[in-house]
Amino acid sequence: MKTKIVDNRWLQLVTGVIGLLFAGIIYAWSILAAPLAAEFGWSNSQIGLNFTITLSIFCVGGFVSGIISKKTTPMARLLAAAVLIFLSFFISSRLKGSIGVLYIAYGVLGGTAIGFAYNTIIGVVTEWFPDKRGFASGLLLMGFGLNSIIIGRIAADMMKNPDIGWRKTYFAIAVVTAAVLAVAAFIIRKPPKDMAFPAPKGADAKKAAGEVARDYTAGEMVRRLSFWKLFLFFILLASVGSASISFAKNIILEIGGSDSVATTMVGVISMANGFGRIVSGWLFDVIGRRKTQFVTSGVAIIAPLTVILALSSGSLAVGVIGMILCGISYGFAPTGSTAFIGAFYGQKNFSLNLGILNLQLIATAFASTWAGAIKDATGSFTMTFVILTAFSIVGLVLNVFIRKP
Repeated sequence: MKTKIVDNRWLQLVTGVIGLLFAGIIYAWSILAAPLAAEFGWSNSQIGLNFTITLSIFCVGGFVSGIISKKTTPMARLLAAAVLIFLSFFISSRLKGSIGVLYIAYGVLGGTAIGFAYNTIIGVVTEWFPDKRGFASGLLLMGFGLNSIIIGRIAADMMKNPDIGWRKTYFAIAVVTAAVLAVAAFIIRKPPKDMAFPAPKGADAKKAAGEVARDYTAGEMVRRLSFWKLFLFFILLASVGSASISFAKNIILEIGGSDSVATTMVGVISMANGFGRIVSGWLFDVIGRRKTQFVTSGVAIIAPLTVILALSSGSLAVGVIGMILCGISYGFAPTGSTAFIGAFYGQKNFSLNLGILNLQLIATAFASTWAGAIKDATGSFTMTFVILTAFSIVGLVLNVFIRKP
């Protein structure tokens, strides 16, 4: 006999959003890096490499978390994440000038911690929402993406305070983030097997009925052509947002915006990123997987085209719209990958399968590197966005042929 659904799933969701809000410190690196570069004289390439390492290890950490998810509890994985994130920022707060120590502490330890937290929270909390999976994943990922504008802004103010400085700020991040993840470890857990959930109604019921034929193992998934189409599609989609967000301030300055406007736009784009995550999840629930695919591709094509128009015309207003669209498009990527893994390959092996798909972020991490190289070679971001538009068009073509296995 199944028990009735209880409000506990909303506690799971709120806890997950808060946990990922703090775990999203990975996206605040551009803020946290400034005082280190100033004190130790590290170059932009050295600072940029740390982000690439962190994002790559984040993907590996999520993959490892998925592998061990069947043999460990969510509590154990989140407590491990708490310990690792504390060590990451504590060691970083004691840096004496060795860039290698930064790469190991922040990049390897921090990236692993965030990968564990991300994979565990997404994998477990979405199990509580089989009727609202897109909405739940969108809300969780919105929290993850908003770190730089909320926690990052607080950290920036703390580092500017001469009585605090960057070292005490890093230590505070170590303590607070570890504490949040430790508390989450004692709250987040898998739903009981006899728990009954609300059934989808109307059109949603029809979609749900044919959404998942069976659960695929990781081995079965990677042998499906549909997976590799998705893998390539999300590389192309996320590259548009990654390259745009990495140079958001520089792009607005090139169009003709002031420094204050350019700085403000960095925060606005982060908000657009969060908005895109929850909207794409909502669309997935309301209009279904197939239509959401084409909405995603449509935004991904229009966004870089709008920026090209702004660069060629020198219109700041058009540039602002274009960059906001790029932020929204970037938000579609993580929510989409989460929703599609569940819809295509089932929930039984969700954590591992998601960890494998998210390995595409390693390739995406280099989007900002080649975007900067093209800017240096041509003196403008126009060619970068021409290439990004081509990526999005290829993604649209892929979408036409992506089918549920």
